[in-house]
Amino acid sequence: MTNQEDAAWPGSLLLDEQLCFALYAAQRAVTAAYRPLLDELGLTYPQYLVMLCLWERRETTVKELAGALRLDYGTVSPLLKRLEAAGLLSRRRSARDERSVRITLTGRGEQLQDRAEAVPETLAAATGLRGGDVARLRAELWELAARAERSTRKTAT
Repeated sequence: MTNQEDAAWPGSLLLDEQLCFALYAAQRAVTAAYRPLLDELGLTYPQYLVMLCLWERRETTVKELAGALRLDYGTVSPLLKRLEAAGLLSRRRSARDERSVRITLTGRGEQLQDRAEAVPETLAAATGLRGGDVARLRAELWELAARAERSTRKTAT
């Protein structure tokens, strides 16, 4: 970043100089780029995120899933209902703790993983990002998220 760019950002109220707006625009554009790929799988972007978590873990609880996705229960619950209705996962109360709901992939949900394997590479090709670019950008975004979360915790206490 140049000194001019460094000096302009902190006090600027220009829309295009807002970090939040750049993140928002990028998120919307990336989600739109995913849309045709996910349409072929019969998934929305939030449903895709749920499935990614389940493909990784195979089984989890609603609470663990909500935490992993950084979503609240009220947002996750309707996603799970739709994915269950589509036959991709099943939900059942834990035998040890009835308050806990366990989520597992169905055979159909496991099969969908094979079809989804090409999504990340196809998206990277569509955006022109190479492996190193993706890794660097992802690391920077996770660092930004961590800083913002620390900042939020400081102001809450």
